[in-house]
Amino acid sequence: MNFRQKLVQYAINRRAVRELSRLSDHTLSDLGISRSEINSAVYGR
Repeated sequence: MNFRQKLVQYAINRRAVRELSRLSDHTLSDLGISRSEINSAVYGR
């Protein structure tokens, strides 16, 4: 993966984190994740 691809993927991941962070705890629970697990869900860590 070259630098440009990494940069694009980083932007996509940050957007996903931002969007998930805006959801309510109830909605996150429906998705099977808690607020503290958002980064792990997006980045796979």
